Amino acid sequence: MELPLLLSFLGMAVALTLMPGPDILFVISQSISQNSRAGISTALGLCTGLFVHITAATAGLSAIIYQSGIIFSLIKYAGAVYLLYLAWQAFKSKTNRIDMNDQVRRNYKSLYKKGIIMNVLNPKVSLFFLALLPQFVNEGSWNASVQMFTLGVIFLVQAFVIFSTVSVFSVKVRSWLIHHDWFAERMNLIEGIVLTMIGIQVALSSR
Repeated sequence: MELPLLLSFLGMAVALTLMPGPDILFVISQSISQNSRAGISTALGLCTGLFVHITAATAGLSAIIYQSGIIFSLIKYAGAVYLLYLAWQAFKSKTNRIDMNDQVRRNYKSLYKKGIIMNVLNPKVSLFFLALLPQFVNEGSWNASVQMFTLGVIFLVQAFVIFSTVSVFSVKVRSWLIHHDWFAERMNLIEGIVLTMIGIQVALSSR
């Protein structure tokens, strides 16, 4: 694989990752409502989900999902229901989500699992990699599947770095927001709205 091609792919990957989307919004919301470790745990889960989709695209499973309307719909609606369930949990929570004393026990393992499920149950991610990765495969070079997997791992690494960086900077915003009681009291509502929007977006997605 030629260096110019790799740099071109990396530039596009960074631009796509920084675009406002479900993953980065979820990382930001968890970082602000809790702390940077919560955001990074979420990012790690999301990237684990990305790895599943990268593997699926490389192995040809994503093409099967694309060709089968039933499979696509089952995964899509399962993901939407899960996201709306998380939104409902956020709406009904009475806990002040911004706690500077960190007295609330942080369940990082739970956030990691949420990140995985969020991405695994979003078939659009598989189709995204199925469409993106082949564009940067050099047909005159080594095995195409290996090249796709390598590109996928590069995407995965830069995504985790960006998500982690965003998480750290989001905590800076949190430091300012804790002085505004109105925001702290409405953090559950804000997170619920974000999750609802993501859930609806997944439900309305098409192949």
